[in-house]
Amino acid sequence: MSQLVALAIAGAVGTLARFGLGRLIAESMGPAFPYDTLAVNALGSLLMGLFAHVLLYHPQIPPHYRVPLTTGLLGAFTTFSTFSLDTVRLLEAGQPGAALANVAANVVLGLVLCSGGLMVGRAWIPTPVMP
Repeated sequence: MSQLVALAIAGAVGTLARFGLGRLIAESMGPAFPYDTLAVNALGSLLMGLFAHVLLYHPQIPPHYRVPLTTGLLGAFTTFSTFSLDTVRLLEAGQPGAALANVAANVVLGLVLCSGGLMVGRAWIPTPVMP
């Protein structure tokens, strides 16, 4: 039961962080392109890579924190559904180039930053060598 409470709290924190950061970016960058969703998804991908490694190999972090931090916090923080809606809206607005750029930027940046997060995690906490 305590893991469900932790999952719910982490999800609430992720949701609030996504809303706050998304709003800040949307207000500063304007509505011409969904930079807010791109930034949130990119940061979430970086953190997912980092968390994936650190949570697996950091002995001080109990295993029962994995789900709340990844599924709860980052699952609520990032948003594939908003990315999809942004892309469809760009297509409906007659901006296929911007729609394609949005898809490419989210996918490529997400993969690159997730890999980068894993690399940072591995540099910070080396993977144990198995005999």
